[in-house]
Amino acid sequence: MRVPRMRKVLRYLLMLVLGMFVLLNLNILVNFHPENRDGKMLEYQEVGNHLSGDIPHVQTGDAAKRSIIISKNNKSQFIIPPNSFHNSSDDIPQSNIDAENLTQIEQEITRINSEQNIRNLYRYGLKLNHESVVVLVQVHDRLEYLRILLDSLREVRGIDKTLLIISHDVYLPALNALVREVDFCPVLQIFFPHSLQLHPKSFPGEDPDDCSRNMKKEEAVKKKCKNAAYPDKYGHYREARYCQTKHHWLWKLHHVFEHVQVMSNYEGLLLLLEEDYYVTPDVISILQMMWNLRKKDCKECKILAAGNYDKNQNYGANAGKVEVANWISSRHNMGMAFNADLWNQIKGCAKEFCEFDDYNWDWTLQHLSSKCIPNQMKVLKMKATRVFHMGECGVHHKGKNCKPEEKKKTIQGIIETNRKYLFPNTVSIGGYSGLRLRDPKPNGGWGDLRDRQLCLSFVTNSSEKVP
Repeated sequence: MRVPRMRKVLRYLLMLVLGMFVLLNLNILVNFHPENRDGKMLEYQEVGNHLSGDIPHVQTGDAAKRSIIISKNNKSQFIIPPNSFHNSSDDIPQSNIDAENLTQIEQEITRINSEQNIRNLYRYGLKLNHESVVVLVQVHDRLEYLRILLDSLREVRGIDKTLLIISHDVYLPALNALVREVDFCPVLQIFFPHSLQLHPKSFPGEDPDDCSRNMKKEEAVKKKCKNAAYPDKYGHYREARYCQTKHHWLWKLHHVFEHVQVMSNYEGLLLLLEEDYYVTPDVISILQMMWNLRKKDCKECKILAAGNYDKNQNYGANAGKVEVANWISSRHNMGMAFNADLWNQIKGCAKEFCEFDDYNWDWTLQHLSSKCIPNQMKVLKMKATRVFHMGECGVHHKGKNCKPEEKKKTIQGIIETNRKYLFPNTVSIGGYSGLRLRDPKPNGGWGDLRDRQLCLSFVTNSSEKVP
């Protein structure tokens, strides 16, 4: 009889020890305060479904019931575990917005940019750290091109662990419906609030009292059109449709790095894509390998270029090869990726960026590389492209016979033929280019004082900040 009684006592003691162990760990977890990159303690408390503290938490509707900001080896991580709760209907742009009601559209854009609802968190959660790749796509109104890009992103390995941010400069129900179909990763929509759509008859759109492009300055002064004093260096006045792209490019970077709350202290890569690109299934894996190579063998390289414009692509010889080069806008602007370090340098050069008389963001960035950013920017470029340019129709290609499906089939054929060369085991430097460019001659189109002031306001104006 003593043996069973002894067993009961031992079981009781074991359960007591286990209970104390669980309580001790819960106490440690509750009272744990991670440090940020400066070594300071991050104090936070749970508020409803959100956390508040030194690093603000994204509002994610019903999708994220718990999120954690932790520090490991001085590397910040933002984690939202997946859960079984679907996002509420408020997490998506409203479908009943009248496309002609600009006031309603502006209110909806303000709401979306402020709430920052990330969809698909219930499926995938979200983990952002120094090894992550966030994908940021600048979108205008080319629905079919965007559909093809999203189809290519769906096939990318690791896309489910990637935050996809779609930055629009047009609010269209059809575009919103297409983005709503994205079910392969967490996705966030943002909207450029100074678009031509919202200002069809006033700056930054086409004001009827503005000077026409080819009007002579003497005539403009006599006519007293609004921007008579500010032609570009070639004597031409602004064209709103060309100016918007540069405005949008700077705004989206500032908004993502400075105002999107899950990107607070983000140390990983940001991959810049456009609506008429097509990516290979290994683009994320390649970028992560390139970034590790950069840390080891090219610390001075500020930019990664996953794409190139070479007409002949030799994947067999170059699948895992990169080239080190001085960054040249016309060669290295496709599939650019960089982290917050470069963004901070661009932000520090905002005045130079906004006053350079060129309506192209990439040509302007080339100017910063020559005149403002310390040392000419170097790039690691894939010798076998992982990003293809689909578009033959757009701002500079009006009137062309655009057949995106045919272009898609051509690119898919290239990828299928070379599929065995994708996902190389290693990435290594396969060459150096010593080509240097002088400070580029500006192309004009950016002489208007209002464009320069609006551009600069994105970086200096704190009114956009999310409370």
